[in-house]
Amino acid sequence: MPRTLIKDLKGKIGEQVKIQGWVSVRRDQGKMVFFDFRDRSGTVQAVVLPSEELAIAVAKEIRGEYVISASGMVNKRPEKNINPDVLNGDLELQVQTLEILAKAEPLPFDMSLDGYNLDLPTQLDHRALTLRHPRNQAIFKVQAVIIDSFREFMKSQDFFEFQAPSIVPATAEGGAEVFKVKYFDKDAYLSQSPQLYKQIVMTAFERVFSVNKIFRAEPSQTTRHLTEVVSLDAEMAFIESWTDIRDMIEHTVRFILMSVSTKCEAELKLLKVELPVMLEKTPTMSLTEAQEKIFTKTGRDPRGDKDLSTQDEQDLCAIIKEETGSDFVFVYGYPTKQKPFYVYPNPENPEFNEGVDLIGRGREWLSGGRRINDYAQLMKHVEEWEMDPKKIEMFLEAFRYGAPPEGGFAFGAERITMQILNLENIREATMFPRDMNRIDQPLSTDKKE
Repeated sequence: MPRTLIKDLKGKIGEQVKIQGWVSVRRDQGKMVFFDFRDRSGTVQAVVLPSEELAIAVAKEIRGEYVISASGMVNKRPEKNINPDVLNGDLELQVQTLEILAKAEPLPFDMSLDGYNLDLPTQLDHRALTLRHPRNQAIFKVQAVIIDSFREFMKSQDFFEFQAPSIVPATAEGGAEVFKVKYFDKDAYLSQSPQLYKQIVMTAFERVFSVNKIFRAEPSQTTRHLTEVVSLDAEMAFIESWTDIRDMIEHTVRFILMSVSTKCEAELKLLKVELPVMLEKTPTMSLTEAQEKIFTKTGRDPRGDKDLSTQDEQDLCAIIKEETGSDFVFVYGYPTKQKPFYVYPNPENPEFNEGVDLIGRGREWLSGGRRINDYAQLMKHVEEWEMDPKKIEMFLEAFRYGAPPEGGFAFGAERITMQILNLENIREATMFPRDMNRIDQPLSTDKKE
């Protein structure tokens, strides 16, 4: 008998089927044994009656996480036992034959949906097991849709996908927060960003995007930082203004939210998440205007600061939400010297650049903006930022031979998953997080998450 996926059982009522999967829960009721079986598609309740002597004998051996093959009849549940809130809540499998495909050792903790209440370090220490829990699976199913919908939207806008290298001769953003690696007899670095490469590729294909691993040697133990992340990057040529980048960001995020809403209904329900509100036109203001608004509304004075603090982001979003109903706000015009060498200065006020951040629900979601495309201006910044032009010679060559006005944006898949799902720690949105203290297992038992 061919295998039937659990999600397809609703079309098999009154028929004999075979399912294969794991045991999520076992419940003994008198002489009967009830199971919750799961496979990649969903969960179903099954019952083994004492009259099925061979099956009941096997059932009494089984415990959580055993891998099984079960055959039997798909029956409708009695009206009083129907649960409309879950998949297959109106049916059950009456098991007639049961086979153990793989045994499991006793579980180190409760893996049931109601009993699962582990602290994050324990979850990560046992990631091979906790990935099986419905809550964690829901997080990563949403993340998969985020990445897929980014790709889908980029392609719909005629963006070309490429893969940037992870080993680079120089850093895209400068600074010391990079991992140096020994590359044969030379020094190289793990890439902080595909930025320089996507600008090179942009000069050939106009609109480009990538989904790449990047690495940041930030000595940070916050709930928002990792040393290895998946970066979703886009770059586009022939723009009129930085506002073209802002608008593309808005369209992209709107498409992602729409995709998550339509494709992840069950996961959002399980995680008890309401998606953020994005208006038809997201409010936009300069850093100076944002700081003035925070001062006016709260009395706290961030005016003159070079960036928005965590508290600033929270206060600004609360103000915008109250004033407009939007969970998002764009902030542009940061001090030029605080950003990488390639960011375009405002021609009328070069002290500030034409970079833009999207802030949502009190946190930064992504960054972007217009880039310098004029070779002479770029070389001036290379000198001012004390870059070694020989180490970025390939990048500079692309601009020496003609590059159109352009810009782009980038955001981390883990961070946007965290933001959309209102998670407290980015490690919850990372299958196998890397940080100062962890590479699968804690690097020191003296340090905590």
